[in-house]
Amino acid sequence: MTSSPSTEWQGRNHDKDQLRQTIWALLTEQRAVQRDPVGHIPHFIDAAVAAAKLAELPIWQAAQVVKCNPDAPQKSVRWRALEAGKLLYMAVPRLAKPRCFVALQRRSLAAKGIPLLQAANMRDALIHGEWVTFEEMQPIDLVVVGCVAVSRQGGRTGKGAGFADLELAMLREAGLVYPATPIVTTVHRLQIVEGDRLPMQRHDWPLDWIVTPETAIATHSTWPRPTGLDWATLQPDQLRKIPALQLLRQQRQLPSDDE
Repeated sequence: MTSSPSTEWQGRNHDKDQLRQTIWALLTEQRAVQRDPVGHIPHFIDAAVAAAKLAELPIWQAAQVVKCNPDAPQKSVRWRALEAGKLLYMAVPRLAKPRCFVALQRRSLAAKGIPLLQAANMRDALIHGEWVTFEEMQPIDLVVVGCVAVSRQGGRTGKGAGFADLELAMLREAGLVYPATPIVTTVHRLQIVEGDRLPMQRHDWPLDWIVTPETAIATHSTWPRPTGLDWATLQPDQLRKIPALQLLRQQRQLPSDDE
């Protein structure tokens, strides 16, 4: 039986499971989302306003290469990156392909006659972007991640599968993300929680900035970033379902689960 979006990623961390359910319920109750958020990165009201505020930050303006998640609330972020002429990388949903990122640029999209706002849609990005390997990518100046809940201390959680942390760990191993590469998110203010409700684990990547439609918050996080993949903490289903992880394991000559 196929898991529903609300249950597929449960069970990895009970406290975070509970927090996600609380945030999804709160956003729904306060009518702060454009659609049912359960099982998703919430498509919060005024996500485009938050993207505009992100674009005001010096770290955004200085970035030439931006990596952004594929979720709906960050569509405006992806559009602004393309509009500004930045090289945009977007992860393939669930990292389901060996080439698990797509590259998009304004010039190549214009040559195809593809409007930038259309290309910012996840599905259109997968159609019109160039599917790339780590070896074909450029170093990343700014990372944008999707979140369900965040803390002012830099804590974050997504839907619960750990894709954002996996992407960052793989990019770090590939030399495409550096220790000082800024990591930001755009969220609704209701998604911000107290730090003790969102404890960090050693494989977690902290946020440097939280941007809402109202304000931009520097976290000044001191949590140490991972230096790459922590193979001991990877789940069997992650290793089984993510081809890029399988390739990295082969390159490092690590034993498979059945060896």
